[in-house]
Amino acid sequence: MRTDPEAPFASTWWGDAWIAALEESALDPARLARGRAYARAGHVDTITVEPGRIVAYVHGSRPRPYRAELRMRTLTPEDWDRFLDAAAADPGHLVSLLARDMPHALAATADRTGARLLPGRGDLISSCTCPDRGHPCKHAAALTYQTARILDADPFALLLLRGGEERHILDELSHRNARAATQDTPRAPGGPESPAAEPPPLPGVLAREALASDARPPLPPPLPPPARPGEAPLLPSAPGAPDPAALEFLATDTAARAHAHLTKGTPPYTDPDPWRDAIRLAASHPGLSGRRTFSRRFAELAHAVGHTPTALSRAAAAWRQGDEEGLAVLESAWDPPAGPFDRARGALAAAGLPRMTIDRNRLTDTAGSVQLRFGRDGRWYRYVSDAGRDDWWPEGQPDMDPLVALAG
Repeated sequence: MRTDPEAPFASTWWGDAWIAALEESALDPARLARGRAYARAGHVDTITVEPGRIVAYVHGSRPRPYRAELRMRTLTPEDWDRFLDAAAADPGHLVSLLARDMPHALAATADRTGARLLPGRGDLISSCTCPDRGHPCKHAAALTYQTARILDADPFALLLLRGGEERHILDELSHRNARAATQDTPRAPGGPESPAAEPPPLPGVLAREALASDARPPLPPPLPPPARPGEAPLLPSAPGAPDPAALEFLATDTAARAHAHLTKGTPPYTDPDPWRDAIRLAASHPGLSGRRTFSRRFAELAHAVGHTPTALSRAAAAWRQGDEEGLAVLESAWDPPAGPFDRARGALAAAGLPRMTIDRNRLTDTAGSVQLRFGRDGRWYRYVSDAGRDDWWPEGQPDMDPLVALAG
């Protein structure tokens, strides 16, 4: 698939047909333009293609990405029989498919037999978790444009969307070609029937020829890490299988740790302490925790490590604020030496702010709604609470300047 964001979304006739189906059925050209911009800017995360649907998370204006989905009808078994018969009628079709090319003649023949492959006007049904009720919204449009690049590189993705798995399609075409070759073999009068013809060999290189030399081409340079970790694929549920939502949760965490290791050198291994690992998990998963409302999975994670959801949510907020040091600021008070701590008090007074009470490394305003905590890393961490309540929550980014930290 092309990685240049400025490259056309499609360079093949079937990729162009896919985009045409989107643009002909769209009700708002402005949403299409925004969808193209989103796709080119890399807002579409990992795309999952399954029979009958395509799903991906698309980043919009909010921190949590939206879940966009495209649906299209799968072919019936009778439709697939007609398509495979049309493909087997010309041995060149098999060679073209193996070369990741969709012959125009094959698609046209399939259309005539009623086994239509490409979507027509109105065949693509889009949905999205965003509040926009447009058809499609800009997130679903971005997914559709980005999908064109996948289909452009591999037409088997289109066949999978219609319900056909690549290995099954190739096996069926090989068997049908073999039967056709057997039927075409002449038999001598009165003689025995000719043995069944072997299926035509698939193009390739014998292993002994490929391994005959020790010379190997150099490996290509590694690709740069992406701007953000990818989203986990959407997994189907099956009886007796693990909870797909739990697997998605763990896969999202694994991707985040791998991305941090590649971009920041962060150790990829998790903390052996279950409580701290639960904090990291809760902090790294988007939308998992809130301040007063918790998902079922979040509550289960908290109870598994012997804490309340509120305690885990507060610790996760501290982790998001400053990782290990942010958590230390939440969990323990300490007596800072004279110097930066006293100078910060002077800076706050010079800025005309009300005098703040002192409790070890904490400065609290007299109204009781904002607090600054001085960390051992020399940064100030902002905490907030409802007036009159001793219920402090980390909020904002830490900073060496107490005025910047106080502003949130």
